Amino acid sequence: MPTECSAEHFDFGTVEGRAVEAAFDGGLVSSDAGALLLGATDRAIGLIDRFAACFHDERREDLIEHEVATLVGQRVFGIALGYEDLNDHDELRHDPLMAVLAGKLAARREDCAPVAGKSTLNRLELSKLEPTRYHKISHNPMAIKNLLVDLFVEAHARPPKQIILDLDATDDPLHGEQEGRFFHGYYDCYCYLPLYVFCGRHLLVAKLRSADMDAAAGAVEEVARVIARIRARWPRTRILLRADSGFAREDLMAWCEGNGVDFLFGLARNERLVAEIATELDLVAAKSRRSGRPERRFKTFMWTTRRTWSRRRRVVAKAEWTKGEANPRFVVTSLRRDECKAKYLYEKVYCARGEMENRIKECQLDLYADRTSAATMRANQLRLWFYSMAYVLLCALRRIGLRDTDFANATCGTIRLKLLKIGALVRVSVRRIRIAMASACPAAQDWGRAAIRLAIAAIARASPA
Repeated sequence: MPTECSAEHFDFGTVEGRAVEAAFDGGLVSSDAGALLLGATDRAIGLIDRFAACFHDERREDLIEHEVATLVGQRVFGIALGYEDLNDHDELRHDPLMAVLAGKLAARREDCAPVAGKSTLNRLELSKLEPTRYHKISHNPMAIKNLLVDLFVEAHARPPKQIILDLDATDDPLHGEQEGRFFHGYYDCYCYLPLYVFCGRHLLVAKLRSADMDAAAGAVEEVARVIARIRARWPRTRILLRADSGFAREDLMAWCEGNGVDFLFGLARNERLVAEIATELDLVAAKSRRSGRPERRFKTFMWTTRRTWSRRRRVVAKAEWTKGEANPRFVVTSLRRDECKAKYLYEKVYCARGEMENRIKECQLDLYADRTSAATMRANQLRLWFYSMAYVLLCALRRIGLRDTDFANATCGTIRLKLLKIGALVRVSVRRIRIAMASACPAAQDWGRAAIRLAIAAIARASPA
C-alpha cells in the first residue's frame, strides 16, 4: 500500500526493506524507443518525404519552425505508436525519440520544441485544397491517392502474374454533427461509409463517403484509377476484383468486362436464384438427415436479372443444408468454368475475401481510422489518409523487417506492443545519441534482426542497381 505521495513523488511501500518510490524525473527517457524501426522503415520505402510532397507550403520560410515533412512524419509516427489524439503531441514534442525521428534535436526558437504541438498539427489536418490566409499549407488529394498505389507496386520485386483486389465498405460511427452525417439502417447508427481496396495486406484505397449512398458508389472511378496506374507498370498482370454482393452492380461488372478485368462478386439471393438449385437443395437436405452433418453441393449456371443486367453471366451456387435448414449462397463471376471449378471458386477463391475484414479491423482498431471527429469531410478524409499511411508504414516493417520471425503475421497492434513500446534512456553527447533500451525486452532478437534488414533495404533503395 502507498504510504506517502505528493504531486511529484509517489511511495509504493517497501520490498525487502527498501522503499519503493516513483517520480516523473528521469530526464531523457522514452517509452517508444522501438520507433527507431519506424524511421528505418521510412528510409527503406521513402514514405514520409513522398507523402509530404503531396502538400504545398506557402508559409514564410524565415518564420517556419517545423517543415511540412517534420509535421507529416510526426503525425504518421505518432499514430503508428498509438497516439491518435493530437492533444498527446503537446507532451510528445519534448520526447527525444520524436526529435530523433524528425532529425531535429533542438528548436531554432526558445519558445518552441524540436517537433510540433497540437495546434500546429491541427492546422495541418485542417488544410484546404488551396492555401488560405489562415491555412497556408494545402494538400493534393490525387497525389495522396496515387502514392498509395505506387507504394503497393514498389513493394514487389517483379510483376506478379495475377493480383486480387478486394473491395469493401464499412461503417465509421460518428458521435457529433460532422459534415456528411447520415443514419445507416444496416449499421443502426450515424456514420460514414468509407470504401477500402486491399491487395492482400496492401492498402490501395481509403475513400471517405457519406452513408446515404450505395456500398458500391464511386467504386468504378476508384477501380479505374487504381488499375490504370497498376497497368502502367505491370501491363501483363492479370487482375481480379473480389467483393461481396454489395458490389454486384451492372456498371462495375460492365466496366470489368470492357477493360479486361476479371471479377468475382457475391450475389444476393432471391426466389429465382433459389429455384435454380431446388433439386440440389432437396438432395443435400436428404443426405444431411441421413448423416446428421451439414451437407453441400455446388452448381454453375448462366443467369441474368429481369431488368438491371445487360447480359447473362456465370453464377455459382452453393446448395447447403445445415442446422436443419437451407443455407443457399451465390456468386457471379467472369471466370470461365474451365478456368475455375465451382467448388474451388467458392470455397478457396471467394471465401478468402474474409481476410480483408481483418485488414479493415487493423486500420480501425489498431490505427484509429474511425477517429473522424473533425467538422468537415475534407479534414476527416485527410485524417483517414494519415491513418492509412501509418498502416502502410507498419505493413512495410512487417514485410521487410519481420519476415520469417514470430511477428511475420502479427497485427499492427501486436507489433506496436512488442516491438515499438520499449523503454529507453537517451543520452545526447557531442558525438552521438545513445539510446539504451531495456535489457529485459523479450523481443530484442527479432527487433535487432528487423533493424539490420531495414538498414540493408534502405541502402539498396539509396543505390539501385
